[in-house]
Amino acid sequence: MPFCGHIKVDPVTENFSKKKTPNIDTAEIAKFEAMASLWWDKKGDFKALHDINVLRLDYIDNQVPLSGMRVLDVGCGGGILSEAMAALGAEVTGIDMGEAPLAVAKLHLAESGLSVDYQHATAEEFSEIHPDGFDVVTCLELLEHVPDPSSVVWACKKLVRPGGHVFFATLNRNPKSFLFAIIAAEYILGLVRKGTHTYGKFIKPSELEQWAATAGLTYLDLTGLHYNPFLRKYSLGGNTHVNYLMHFRKIY
Repeated sequence: MPFCGHIKVDPVTENFSKKKTPNIDTAEIAKFEAMASLWWDKKGDFKALHDINVLRLDYIDNQVPLSGMRVLDVGCGGGILSEAMAALGAEVTGIDMGEAPLAVAKLHLAESGLSVDYQHATAEEFSEIHPDGFDVVTCLELLEHVPDPSSVVWACKKLVRPGGHVFFATLNRNPKSFLFAIIAAEYILGLVRKGTHTYGKFIKPSELEQWAATAGLTYLDLTGLHYNPFLRKYSLGGNTHVNYLMHFRKIY
């Protein structure tokens, strides 16, 4: 069932793309620009992304078989997910606002022999040029890094065709997520670099579901993403107290 928590959400309109200020956080972009050369180091600062990529990819592909699909990866970074979806036969476009991560993505693409169209753009800007342009839109681990995540949700709805699918992945906001995603992951276990996340930007599933519903997306599924520090393995399913993925569809 959809999550319908009682929260206050700023109204989102289709005029979002006309905002004079782009929906970007320059500090967040600079943070990932500085780490760009490490995107494809599977034992470095992006090890966690590499470790969960197979799980994320399997989840998406099980919900919507990707082969032959036109897919847009919003916030593609260095292309970890984009390349994986292309390897499954999807026609992939990746967009990001970080110049350095995009350069790394293009360089790695040349080595992999796969085909991905990488472009420098925000979701809002791209939606003005390519409305209803994709069968599937993925937006994973991006919403917690932008000033107005509801605007990105609306843009993703505009980018996907009627009948198409949208996937989001982000972090829940509660005491457990603060303990696990920041204290444990950043300061104790070292799963990600210190300062990667800001707790106040975490998003409850009820908030994301309401933004999506306001934009015109229909909720289909929700699953949690978990890390076992003893086995040092990630898994999907169960509670959504920390990381989670949500699947929506644009009915019309």
